[in-house]
Amino acid sequence: MSYLSPAAAILRDLIRCPSVTPAEGGALDVLRRRLEPLGFRIIRKTFSRLGTPDVENFYARLGDASPNLCFAGHTDVVPPGDEALWTHGPFAGDIRDGVMFGRGAVDMKGGIACFVAAVEHHLASGQRPSGSISFLITGDEEGPAVNGTTAILDWLVEQGEQIDACVVGEPTNPQAIGDVIKIGRRGSVSGRITVTGTQGHSAYPHLADNPVRSIVALTRALLAEPFDEGTDNFQPTNLEVTSIDTGNPAHNVIPASASARFNIRFNDIWTADTVKTEIERRLKVAAADPSLRRPLPDGPRPPSRYRIDYAERPSHVFLTRDEKLIGALSDAVESVTGRRPQLTTGGGTSDARFIKDVCPVVEFGLISQTMHQIDERVSLSDLDGLTSVYSTFIETYFERASQ
Repeated sequence: MSYLSPAAAILRDLIRCPSVTPAEGGALDVLRRRLEPLGFRIIRKTFSRLGTPDVENFYARLGDASPNLCFAGHTDVVPPGDEALWTHGPFAGDIRDGVMFGRGAVDMKGGIACFVAAVEHHLASGQRPSGSISFLITGDEEGPAVNGTTAILDWLVEQGEQIDACVVGEPTNPQAIGDVIKIGRRGSVSGRITVTGTQGHSAYPHLADNPVRSIVALTRALLAEPFDEGTDNFQPTNLEVTSIDTGNPAHNVIPASASARFNIRFNDIWTADTVKTEIERRLKVAAADPSLRRPLPDGPRPPSRYRIDYAERPSHVFLTRDEKLIGALSDAVESVTGRRPQLTTGGGTSDARFIKDVCPVVEFGLISQTMHQIDERVSLSDLDGLTSVYSTFIETYFERASQ
């Protein structure tokens, strides 16, 4: 194929940068080379924290006036897995039958490429935004998310940098460009329950206290009863136990301890603190239940001995209500695709959970079907379609901002 649209050319260059978290891989240089000639001021900041990898972040701004419309995303990608299973090399950016293959094609180098191309088109048409356009790009969204978006946002706030609205280019659409705009996300809390028992021989259970019995009772208590039935804006709260472990390789040894990991996605009925309180209430009731535990010779066993350790940072539930941002993007989607997008809060989490503390934020990008898969790919027509939506959105947003 001799001709590539601007978005496809940018995406191919980005895919060819092996930026597996937290490696930068040259992707930020690709963006610098496209944005500097347009007049963007570029800032690259590396942040460090003990026990986590260093991450280089990228902030670029065109103009000084308000409002500052920001596009946020990440150039880091998940590992490709066994590269022999790929039809095309994961970092080759090959094109076949109008489809580009490569890790990050949809999650989310493709979204970044489309927004850069949209800005190029906006400026080439002679339009100047009645405000500012900026890019906030990180390299650890797929990793610990410690030295990336949250760190660069804190730094920008310290510098007095104001962001007024933000679009995150995550692949939000399940079937076609224009299906879904995400206007919020459920909160997330992760934790680990550890039960302490008494190790012993499996043939002499009366001399031991098997912690597996207790961990089964505790996890059953977390899973048995629904937390709620959902709200007008959010689906029901959902808790999943993601692993149960004893670290015991022997068949005839009762383990000394057992642990279970869990994650709960909660809606706006709850806060991180109140959902933790409910989890702990359920565990306390289950720990006192002797039904699964063998009694002692002189009576029932005391309550199960356990502790709960939460992951360091919860993600808080949020809902964006900025009608100017949501309306401009919805109208742009409808203008280009002919469909009015659904406004949802479903799915996992993204860096929008950090950005929402700074400004109104929504998410809209490519089709999500192949993200994180072998042969991750995007059609060239979808790249051009998303570029058109972004281009129309930029124009619409600033028109309304000036009214």
